[in-house]
Amino acid sequence: MNVTHDMSVLSLITSASLLVQLVMAGLLMCSIFSWYYIFIKIFTYRRASRQSDKFEKDFWSGGDLNELFQRAINSRDASGTMERLFESGFREFTKLRKQPGQGAAQNIAAVMDGTRRAMRATYQREMEVLESHLSFLASVGSVSPYVGLFGTVWGIMNSFRGLAQVAQATLGTVAPGIAEALIATAMGLFAAIPAVVAYNRFAGDLNRLATRYDSFMEEFSNILQRQS
Repeated sequence: MNVTHDMSVLSLITSASLLVQLVMAGLLMCSIFSWYYIFIKIFTYRRASRQSDKFEKDFWSGGDLNELFQRAINSRDASGTMERLFESGFREFTKLRKQPGQGAAQNIAAVMDGTRRAMRATYQREMEVLESHLSFLASVGSVSPYVGLFGTVWGIMNSFRGLAQVAQATLGTVAPGIAEALIATAMGLFAAIPAVVAYNRFAGDLNRLATRYDSFMEEFSNILQRQS
């Protein structure tokens, strides 16, 4: 028995039903955007880690905090998250200390509380930037297999509906339709697997950066409190 169907992947995609083609196109777009965000996040987290290493080295070198603050202001566009935390905390600390009547212990506590709030606000803004697009990767990783499975089920259903109109069903008759449908599942997995792996990796990187920033804010607060 000669099977004359073209079983190449491109031919199977072009001959699939409209709904299955829409599913494949949607999964392809999700995969493209996932890889785009993956590369962006790789460079973002690497840059954030390098900037934190550099600033911590300068901070713990024992230099003057006022000079470090001026450098942070002058290089604001190229500064990292940790440097912006230092800038916001030191600015608020300096402003509150200049207010009259800050010698009492109660007022010193108010100064430190305001300093911590300023750093915490900056921390929240920075974490929102670092967390951006991670929810998209999580959604693609969790939903794409089911979308691909939906396309597969629909394609197989159409194949069996076509068999009802054939007097004698053969493997050559049913194979192309099933192959077309299975491509949707393959594309769903192709979109989901990198997104899941990247999301887990980036979530770990984000947690490590958040821990470093939290530790720095506590240590910097202790230094400012001793200066008070």
